[in-house]
Amino acid sequence: MAGTSKGEGRIGLLNGFAAYGMWGLVPLFWPLLKPAGAVEILAHRMVWSLAFVVVALAVVRRWAWAGELLRQPRRLGLVAIAAAVITVNWGVYIWSVNSGHVVEASLGYFINPLVTIAMGVLLLKERLRPAQWAAVGVGAAAVVVLTVGYGRPPWISLCLAFSFAVYGLVKKKVNLGGVESLAAETAIQFLPALGYLLWLSADGGSTFADEGLGHSALLAATGVVTALPLVCFGAAAIRVPLSTLGLLQYLAPVFQFLLGIVYFHEAMPPERWAGFALVWLALTLLTWDALRTARRARARIARSSAGAGDVTAAPLAEARPAGVTAARSAEDERVTPDMAAPELAAQNAPVPDPLDAQA
Repeated sequence: MAGTSKGEGRIGLLNGFAAYGMWGLVPLFWPLLKPAGAVEILAHRMVWSLAFVVVALAVVRRWAWAGELLRQPRRLGLVAIAAAVITVNWGVYIWSVNSGHVVEASLGYFINPLVTIAMGVLLLKERLRPAQWAAVGVGAAAVVVLTVGYGRPPWISLCLAFSFAVYGLVKKKVNLGGVESLAAETAIQFLPALGYLLWLSADGGSTFADEGLGHSALLAATGVVTALPLVCFGAAAIRVPLSTLGLLQYLAPVFQFLLGIVYFHEAMPPERWAGFALVWLALTLLTWDALRTARRARARIARSSAGAGDVTAAPLAEARPAGVTAARSAEDERVTPDMAAPELAAQNAPVPDPLDAQA
């Protein structure tokens, strides 16, 4: 059993690296779709993502959730909101990458945990620990420094961070699995996206059939690029603790940041370095506090289980995500395979929603 558990843990870790690695390297993909514009790429992403997940669901024969969702108007409305918010997130990200703003886009996913915590306080009336308040304060100072550095507010970063945080908050209420959620959201996006592509083709502005078979194949591959990381994330989420996923999530913006500087040669004057340094300091505070809180929670459970003679409670604490209080219900801790992002974005723990479908 121990060997099997270790093997499962390694498989989960590899899938986690694969998921966040793909999300981190996705800026290399969007420029390949030029001369298609950001809106055309976005529309193709919606259409082909639905095609991919429908095939996946047909293979595993998992359709019961669809009937239940259709009988619940409130949840269906929340799915529609999630679809609208992730449309903004996807569109802004594609445009920013293909317009030479990869570094600023990566900043959005760095500050997303801070935005998530701030929204938890404002909307969910959650109480923060001192270290979390300090992290949010340092993050706010970073935005001010970056506003000076860019000569404007870092609106790309803020748009990505807030849209992703709202998306996670809504998805927490919907409570659907990652693939199912993507299917529901892209089903809502499908008709407007297809209608736009048909109009674009009739107007002579479509590149799908005019730039060769390779270009058409790349546009169709947007569905795979969106959904494949979900599969890997789902495999990771059921095998490794959420605290581990919370640390792995930083791989994606780190890769994006490095690509922006090393591969796309974007400028990083001193004031931008200062702003990013403040963001990284805030994330360090947040991570340190989450790990410390998790250790204390495990120690308390271990002591209480030892006193009660219960030898099964302590191992269960390992699965509790960093930063989550002991009083949180099991339903709030359940992980269901995005996305990114995705997956939990409204919780205090710096873990993105699994369906994030980041980027």
